[in-house]
Amino acid sequence: MRAVLWLAAIAVAFAAADTYVVVLALPDMMAGVGLSIEELQRAAPLISGFLLGYVAVLPLIGRLADLLGHLPVLVGGLVVFAFGSFLTALSWDLAAMVVGRFFQGLGGGALVPATLALVAALYPAERRGVPLGLVSAVQELGSVLGPLIGAAVLAVADWRAIFVLNLVVGAILASAIRQMGRSGAVPDGPSRPDLIALLLLLVAGAAFVLLAIEPTALVQDLTWGALYVPAAGETRWLTPLGLVTIIATLASLVKCGLRPNVRRLLGRIAAEVDILGALLLSFALAGVILAFATADPEVAVFSEQGTWYLIAGGLALLGFVFHLRRAQDPIVPRGAFARTPAWGSVLISFFVGAALVAALIDVPLFARTTIYGDSQLKAALVLLEFLVALPVGAVLGGFLTRRLPAGVIAGGGMLLAAVAFVLMARWDADALRSLSATVVLVAGGLGFGLALAPVNAAILATTEQSMHGLTTSFTVVARMVGMLVGISALTTIGLRSYYAAQADLPSLSSVCTDGGMCEDYQDLLIGAAIAQEHTVFAGAAVCAGIAALLSVVLLRGAPTQALSPTETVTAL
Repeated sequence: MRAVLWLAAIAVAFAAADTYVVVLALPDMMAGVGLSIEELQRAAPLISGFLLGYVAVLPLIGRLADLLGHLPVLVGGLVVFAFGSFLTALSWDLAAMVVGRFFQGLGGGALVPATLALVAALYPAERRGVPLGLVSAVQELGSVLGPLIGAAVLAVADWRAIFVLNLVVGAILASAIRQMGRSGAVPDGPSRPDLIALLLLLVAGAAFVLLAIEPTALVQDLTWGALYVPAAGETRWLTPLGLVTIIATLASLVKCGLRPNVRRLLGRIAAEVDILGALLLSFALAGVILAFATADPEVAVFSEQGTWYLIAGGLALLGFVFHLRRAQDPIVPRGAFARTPAWGSVLISFFVGAALVAALIDVPLFARTTIYGDSQLKAALVLLEFLVALPVGAVLGGFLTRRLPAGVIAGGGMLLAAVAFVLMARWDADALRSLSATVVLVAGGLGFGLALAPVNAAILATTEQSMHGLTTSFTVVARMVGMLVGISALTTIGLRSYYAAQADLPSLSSVCTDGGMCEDYQDLLIGAAIAQEHTVFAGAAVCAGIAALLSVVLLRGAPTQALSPTETVTAL
C-alpha cells in the first residue's frame, strides 16, 4: 500500500509540473487557437479554467475521498486529468481548450488531498512528518521539472505533444495505482467493463479526433466533407462529427450509470454527500477565483466584472453558511475545524500562498528587468535557485516535525522566508550578479519548504480520520486562493509604486539631448521598475511574517511529535 502512496506522489508532481509547462507553452497554445500574443487577455480563461477545476470543487472531491476511499479518487483524478489532456491536445478553438484545461485542473486537484489523506491513513500522527515532507517535496519538485520538461518537448515538437505526454503518463499511473491497490477495498468498482459504453466512448473519441485534425482528403471530399459542415453558426460542435461526439459521450455516461453497481454508488453519494452545500461552496470559490484571475493589475485588484463575481460568490457563501446551520449532514461536518490548529492551518496556508506567488512571479521579472533583458529562459533559471531549495526544505521540515512542535518549524520557516523577502526588497540592479543573491533565494526556498509538512501534519493530527480528505482540501484551496489574491493585490500595489517613481523622473528631453532613448534615461526607467519589485517583495515579506506569527500562535498543541523514549515508557 505504501508503494501506491509513492505512485500517488509521482502523480502529484507530474500534475504540478503541468502547471509550469503550460505557462512556458502559453504563447504557442494561443497561436494554436488563432490568438496573437497581443490578445493575452482573451487567453485568461486558459488559466482561470484550470483554476476553477482545481479549486472550486476540491472540497467535494475531498469529501468523496473520505466516503469512497482514497484509491478510487486517485485513479479517477488521473483518468480525468488524462481526459482533459486529450481534449486540450486536440483543441481547435479557445472554448474547446478551456474545457480541456478545466478537466485537467479537476483531475490534478483531486490528487493532492487524496494523497495527503492516504499518508494519514498509513502512518500514525507522530510518524507523518517525513512522508508528508516527501510528498510536499515531490509536489514542489514539479515546479522545477515543469519548465525543463516544457523546454525539452518544445525543442523537438509543438505544444500539443506536451498534452499527449500528459495523457500517456496519466493513463499509465492510473492503471498502475489501480492494479497495486486491488488487494485493498475499492468500493463498488465494476468487475467487468461495459462493452457497449466502451464502444460508444470509442466512437466519440474517433469522431472527436477526426473533427480536430481535419484530414484534407476527408474535408475536401464531396460526400464526406458534409461531416464538417455546421448545422448552424460556425462552431464545429454543431457539425455532424461534433454532434456524434456529444451524443456518443452522453450515451456512454448514461449506459454506465444504468449498471446496478454504479447506481448503488451514485445512490450512496446522493444519500451521504451534501450536494447542495457542495454546489454553494463551489459557487462561492468560483466567484473569488474569477474575480482575481480575470483582473488586470494595472487597473485594479480585480476587474469590473470581478466586482460582480465577488458579489455572486458572497451571496453563495451566505447561502452556504445558512445551509450549514440547517442541513442535517452538511458537507463540512460540524466541529470539523473546531480545534485551533485545524482552522489555523487553513489560515496559514492562505498567507503562505500570498507570499509564495511573489517569488514565483517577481523573481524572474526582476531578473529580466535588471540583467537578462528579454531572455525568459535565463530569468527562469534564476528562479530555479529558489525552487530547488523548496523541496529540500520540505523534506527537512518533515523530519524536524517528529522532534519539534509544528508551530515552531512552520513559524521559523516562514520567518526565514520573510527575512529573504526583506533582503530582496533591497536588491539593486546588479544584485543578481553576486553570490549573496543566490544565498537569499536558497534561504527563501528553504523557508517555504520548512513550513509545508508541519502545516499539513497539524491539520491531519487535529481532525478526524473520516474527514482528512475534506480538511486537507481546504488547505490546498486556501493556498491557491492566497496565490490569486496575493499576485493581484501585490502587483497592483507594486505598479502604483512604479507609476509614482516614473512620475518623478525628469523629462526625456532634459536627460537626452539627441532626442532618442539614451542610456541614462533607460537606467532611470529600470530604477522605477526596480522600485515596483521592491514594493512587491516588501508586501510578500509582510505576508510571510503574518504566516510565521500565525504558525507559532495557532499551531500550538498540535500532536505531531514522536514520543521520546521516556514518554513512551510513561505512556506504556
